[in-house]
Amino acid sequence: MNSHEPAPSASSAPPDTELRSWLRARVAHYAQLDAAAIDTTATLTTYGLDSVYALILCGDIEDHLGVALEPTVAWDHPTIDALARHLEETLAQAAPSGESR
Repeated sequence: MNSHEPAPSASSAPPDTELRSWLRARVAHYAQLDAAAIDTTATLTTYGLDSVYALILCGDIEDHLGVALEPTVAWDHPTIDALARHLEETLAQAAPSGESR
């Protein structure tokens, strides 16, 4: 029940990190929508992404970030915000101590 559209700079929204923007663009591509139309708090299934798209997204993420992921990652973290947070945590844990990118 969206009675109003959130402002693009809504203070309640998480920061639009590079990874979150990339994920939003990928979901928009799959859903054939403009990236601005993608709500990062909505479930991926809201945009018609089924298990096939979830696997494709997982492969795209692996290629983009150079990490191996469980094929269920998009179902375990069903929104762009949740997925971005999980991936950022995964990348932080994978980085050697004392090194920053």
